[in-house]
Amino acid sequence: MIYSVNEWDQLKRIVVGSATNAHWPVQCPIFRNQEKTTLWKETPVPAGPVDENIILEANKDLDNFSSILKNYGVVVERPTELDFHLFDGMYNYCPRDRLLIVGDKVIDAPMLYPTRKKEIEALNHLLDTEIIICNDPEATFDAANICRLGKDLLYLVSESGNIKGAKWLQETLGSKYTVHILDNLYSGVHIDSTISPVREGLVVVNGDRINSNNMPSVFKKWDVISISGKDLVAQPFIDYPYASKYIALNFLAINPNTVVCDPFQTVLRNELEKKNIETIGCELRHSRTLGGGHHCVTLDLERN
Repeated sequence: MIYSVNEWDQLKRIVVGSATNAHWPVQCPIFRNQEKTTLWKETPVPAGPVDENIILEANKDLDNFSSILKNYGVVVERPTELDFHLFDGMYNYCPRDRLLIVGDKVIDAPMLYPTRKKEIEALNHLLDTEIIICNDPEATFDAANICRLGKDLLYLVSESGNIKGAKWLQETLGSKYTVHILDNLYSGVHIDSTISPVREGLVVVNGDRINSNNMPSVFKKWDVISISGKDLVAQPFIDYPYASKYIALNFLAINPNTVVCDPFQTVLRNELEKKNIETIGCELRHSRTLGGGHHCVTLDLERN
């Protein structure tokens, strides 16, 4: 069964990613364009196979994350191994990017990097339903551009998601859902280091990107925890930071009262605990090197 409409209902079944055979695309022109656009100038954008030590450590952390979820009664699935080197692909580390699940619908995201399209093959064994394919060649978005709040979906217009993608998504989902377009909010990639719902009525936002002037209207009656860069413990990375320090705001809700998060974020954890949210610390040593926190490296298949 596949069914999930928000980011916080009781988690029943989930995919946890894998770093096995991780690889940075060499020939993909869109990926390599980061060499011109990156704000990080100290080291080059990586290319080719990811170092084996990074892969081993990342997989160990993902296995530990899986064990935590299983201890909470969650069924954990893993992606099929793919040899990303053979087709100049990327990885299975962030399944959240690849597929968008809205209710019982599974949407094949028309991703920014065409070389990542093949990643769906690593998830096919888990998909027992029709896959909705985008029929607009100009529409682009990663599934992680979208935050699900039940009948309301927040869509971040960014480097990886354009307006045409938002309009196609609204047309595809129909009147049952409202796609709220967030433009000029954050010029990076995905939404889940900017807006992280905890439960209905409570959300964590990136205080360096969101303020009272650009707060999405759906949160006007919600409790808001604002965490800025000064509140974060910046995690280390190896060679190149594929994610910024704000990946520390990327956490996964197991249920409306429990989240799994970076263990070193004392301010975030204290603020959540003030709201009676249990925080489970789980280290992902390569969240910045590989570009994925606890929400990124998972894909919930069933919540209710």
